[in-house]
Amino acid sequence: METLFALVAAYLLGSVPFAMVASKLFGLADPRSYGSGNPGATNVLRSGNKKAALFTLIGDAAKGAVAVIVAQKTGLSDLQVGLVALAVFAGHLFPVFLKFKGGKGVATAAGVLLALDPLLGLAVLATWLFVAFASRYSSLAAIAAAAAAPLFSVLMHGAGGQVVVVGLLALALIGKHWQNIQRLLAGQESKIGAKKKG
Repeated sequence: METLFALVAAYLLGSVPFAMVASKLFGLADPRSYGSGNPGATNVLRSGNKKAALFTLIGDAAKGAVAVIVAQKTGLSDLQVGLVALAVFAGHLFPVFLKFKGGKGVATAAGVLLALDPLLGLAVLATWLFVAFASRYSSLAAIAAAAAAPLFSVLMHGAGGQVVVVGLLALALIGKHWQNIQRLLAGQESKIGAKKKG
């Protein structure tokens, strides 16, 4: 029952759509109605409101970190903490509050990784920042960071339970970016800071 409660609580926390909350607070249009249609920080940035995008970014990252930290502080086992990490991430990808159509999970995954292992989280974040700065493509940076995460985990800790959790997060992230991959290959992907059309 303890594990079930922790997983449900983590999933519900992950389901909180901070892109929608930010858009309401800052008087913006529904982020699902413009740009990529994704309820996430990068798409909110396309509205031109950097404060709303930052609010979304911090909120989405914080919910991932909070779920893992609370699980760790309450004495759950490593396996249970790993399951909580996956549950909060799944909540963001498939939120009950948005009819299971959520964001791509980049910020939430970052929060999860930073809480699970700060050094690993920073290494993955550095990868994202480097690729984003060099290419100006948020999606490419996310894909590169996701692909690097399991490799960093293996290098730091060897094979183990953490690698499985990180690997599942990475696979889900890359899967959620499938359309972005196609647009990148076709040269049609929007760059960071590109405002919504119309």
